[in-house]
Amino acid sequence: MAGASAPKRQDTRKFFENLSGAGKSIAVLTSGGDAQGMNAAVRAAVRMGIYVGAKVYFIHEGYQGMVDGGDNIKEAKWESVSSMLQVGGTVIGSARCKDFRTHEGRLKAAHNLVQRDITNLCVIGGDGSLTGANLFREEWSSLLEELLQQGLIDEEATQRNSELHIVGMVGSIDNDFCGTDMTIGTDSALHRIIEVVDAIMTTAQSHQRTFVLEVMGRHCGYLALVSALACGADWVFIPEMPPEDGWEDNMCQKLSEIRSRGSRLNIIIVAEGATDRQGQHITSDFVKDLVVRRLGFDTRVTILGHVQRGGTPSAFDRILASRMGVEAVLALLEASANTPACVVSLVGNQAVRLPLMECVQMVSMFVLETDMRLLGFIIKVKGASQVHSVNELLIITPLLYLCVQCVLHLHALCVNIFFLFNDCILFYVCVNQTCDRIKQSASGTKRRVFIIETMGGYCGYLATVGGLAAGADTVYIYEEPFDIRDLQANVEHLTEKMKTSIQRGLVLRNENCNENFTTDFIYQLYSEEGRGVFDCRKNILGHMQQGGAPSPFDRNFGTKIAAKAMQWITRTLKESYKGGKHINDTACLLGMRRRTLVFQPVAQLRDETDFVHRIPKEQWWLKLRPLMKILAKYKTSYDVSDSGQLEHVTWSETKIFV
Repeated sequence: MAGASAPKRQDTRKFFENLSGAGKSIAVLTSGGDAQGMNAAVRAAVRMGIYVGAKVYFIHEGYQGMVDGGDNIKEAKWESVSSMLQVGGTVIGSARCKDFRTHEGRLKAAHNLVQRDITNLCVIGGDGSLTGANLFREEWSSLLEELLQQGLIDEEATQRNSELHIVGMVGSIDNDFCGTDMTIGTDSALHRIIEVVDAIMTTAQSHQRTFVLEVMGRHCGYLALVSALACGADWVFIPEMPPEDGWEDNMCQKLSEIRSRGSRLNIIIVAEGATDRQGQHITSDFVKDLVVRRLGFDTRVTILGHVQRGGTPSAFDRILASRMGVEAVLALLEASANTPACVVSLVGNQAVRLPLMECVQMVSMFVLETDMRLLGFIIKVKGASQVHSVNELLIITPLLYLCVQCVLHLHALCVNIFFLFNDCILFYVCVNQTCDRIKQSASGTKRRVFIIETMGGYCGYLATVGGLAAGADTVYIYEEPFDIRDLQANVEHLTEKMKTSIQRGLVLRNENCNENFTTDFIYQLYSEEGRGVFDCRKNILGHMQQGGAPSPFDRNFGTKIAAKAMQWITRTLKESYKGGKHINDTACLLGMRRRTLVFQPVAQLRDETDFVHRIPKEQWWLKLRPLMKILAKYKTSYDVSDSGQLEHVTWSETKIFV
C-alpha cells in the first residue's frame, strides 16, 4: 500500500562520519528547581550520546555533585535511563549550590571533570543554571592553568581537555526563558493547575463561592495567564501587566455583573509575583478580603504551591524534552573551539539552537502581550449573545477534506465560510496516559510485549507522537509502509532487548496502517515468534481516546482560535455591509503554523491534500520518527535538515507570536 512520501533522508552513519562521538565524554546534569520532563531530556541525551559512540556520565545533585565529585559522577548505560519517561522531577537530583558560585568551587568542579576527560556538558535548568554554565566555560582555560600550576593535573591532561563545550536545555515551569516557545515543565504545570481548577469549580458552583487561586510565577505570568484562558477565569493578575489604578472597583463590578447573569461562581487567578502600578504586592489574601468586604461573597483562597511541579510529565513535555536532548548531543558533537555556548529551543515545530547568553539577557513578553489582548477581548464578550446573519458560517472540523468539499458547495452561494481546523489541537494525551498504565502493569511481570491500536484513520500522527512520548519500541503507520521483513526484524529486536534488564516492550499500530497486517495479525505473529522469550497482550484503545477533559493546550488554543474567528467575523460583517456590498473571497481556514495563527484560502489547499485518505501530502511530524527509533536503539536514518543550525536562525524568526 502506497503512503504519503516520507522526507528525503540520508544514512545515519554517513551523517555522523564527521560527528562521531567516539573518544568523547558527555556529562548530563539537572540544576535549579525541578520541572516535569527533565527525565525525558536526560534519557534522550544519554541514549543519543551512546548511540553516536560517546561515553556519557550522570552528574548527580546538579552543580553540587560536580563540585563534590566522587560517586556523584557516574557513567550512564542504555538501561540506566529505562522507565524514566513517566517519572516527574529529576531522578539524578538537583540542588542549589553556593560552592559553584565561588572560584574555589568551580576549580574543584573543573578538576573532577578533567579526571574523567569530560569536556562536554548538557545542562538542564533555568537561566541561573545556564548563566553559571557559561561562566564556567569562559573560565575553563584559566581553571586548567591553575590546576596545572598546583600539580593536580599534568600537561597532557591540560591539552586533552583544553576546550569545554556547553549546551543548555531550559527546564522551568514558568516558561520564562526568551528564545523558546515553551520550556520543559510548563505544559505539565498547566495540567496540574487545570486539574485543581476543575475540581474547585464544582464545589464553587455548589456553594456559590468565589475562589482565588495563587499560582507560581514570581517574575513571569505565563502560568497564570494561560490557566485563566483555559478555565475561563473572571480576572487574572500577572507581574508583566499591573492593573490600572482603580482596578478594585472594576474587578468587583465585573464579578457582580457575572453573578447577576445567573453564574454561581467566580474564579480569580493570581500570579505569586503580581503587583499594582505602585509596585505594591497583590496577594491572594488581599484579593479575597477585598471581595468579601465589597461584595459579601463567600470567598476562599487556594495556593497551589509545589503541587504545580509534581506529578507525571505531560505528553508534550516528554516529546519536547526528548527532541531537545537529542539536539543537545548533536550540538556538542558539532561544537568547535569558536562555538559559543548555546541553548536548544523550540521555535514553531523545529528544535533550534540559539546563543545562550543572548537568550538569558532578553526579556520574553511577546506571547504574553498577545494572549493578554485576546483575553481582554474574551472577557469583553463573555456572556454576551451575538446574532449573526445566515450568511456567516463558523465550522469546526478535523478534516481538511470536509473543509474543501463544503466550500465547493457553499461558497458559490456567496456564503462566508470560516473553518477552525482543529487537527492542530494536540489529542494524543489519552494514548500517552494509557501506555503509561499498560507499561506500569507490566512492571511486575517478566518479558511482556504490549500491542496497542490507536485511532487516526490513515494519519499516523497520533500513534507516532504517542509512541515517542511513551517510549515505544515500534510504531506502525500508513505513511511509512512496512512488510513482513520489517515485522520479523522488530520481533528480533525485542527478543534481543529481553536479554537485558529491560524486559518489557511496547508496540503501537495506527488503525489503518495496513489492511492485511491487522492488529490481530501482528499480535499473533509476535506471540508465535516470541514464544519462550516473551508473551504478548493487545489493547485497542478505541473511542476512549476522544473522551475525558481537554488538556490546557486544547483549551488555550481553542479559546484563542475562537476569539480570532469572532474578530474576523465581526470585521467581515462591518466591511461587507458598510457600502452595501458583499465580500466574496472569504472562505478560509484558520490554523497554527510556527506558533502563528494564520488564515489560508481553502481553494489553495487542494494541491496539499490527499483527498482519498484525508491527510496532508506532506506531514512535518514524520521527521520525529527517526528520533523515536534512535531512542529505541534501532539503527535508522536521520535527516540533516532536522538539526536546527545556529546560523540558520535569527532573532526575527523567534519573535513570532499569535
